[in-house]
Amino acid sequence: MSERIPLIGEKFPEMEVVTTHGRIKLPDHFTGQGKWFILFSHPGDFTPVCTTEFYSFSRLYPEFEKLNTGLIGLSVDSNISHIEWVQWIEKNLGVKVPFPIIADPTGEVARRLGMIHPESPTAAVRAVFVVDNRGIVRAILYYPLELGRNVKEILRVVATLQAIDRTKMVAPANWPSNELIGDKMILPPPSNVADAEQRLRQYKGYAWWFTYAEAPKEEVEKVKPYAP
Repeated sequence: MSERIPLIGEKFPEMEVVTTHGRIKLPDHFTGQGKWFILFSHPGDFTPVCTTEFYSFSRLYPEFEKLNTGLIGLSVDSNISHIEWVQWIEKNLGVKVPFPIIADPTGEVARRLGMIHPESPTAAVRAVFVVDNRGIVRAILYYPLELGRNVKEILRVVATLQAIDRTKMVAPANWPSNELIGDKMILPPPSNVADAEQRLRQYKGYAWWFTYAEAPKEEVEKVKPYAP
């Protein structure tokens, strides 16, 4: 099995994994339903930062569902450990973990996805893979062991990527709350001289290579709840 890390724009590698919801084939389990999915790893069960993350992912799970996006976790713990931990979370924190968690005690899946880093050579760092409904990797995020993830930012990433797909425009920093252009979106730059000369006559902008236009209101509204 190759350990090459999948890159943005590539197909998510096919694999069959053991989870708390049974055996699952990726990416087919999600893409076969026309869904996006988030695969995120954590260093270990029964650890405080990971517990806060699972609490947040579980509480915000309905928001991922609104975006037609599934979740699947992963750590190098056993399936027994995962099951015991999610039961502990439900009993003690009052939240049911609704998504599957991959058991990877050999570290084979974590190595294949580039989740084993020098910071923690025996456990997965906090990696996030955003995969679209075609099985294409659209974003990859890494966090160190000591820093818990902002789950709303992951929702913003998914919702914004979906808006980009629908509008064929691109998103500025902190969209839809950008300091320069607000909730507008950036137009892809022109590819020839003739179009470049016309661009500022057709659209507002700071330069021919930096023009923008109104984003559909429904797209802005979908992302606003997750905005910084």
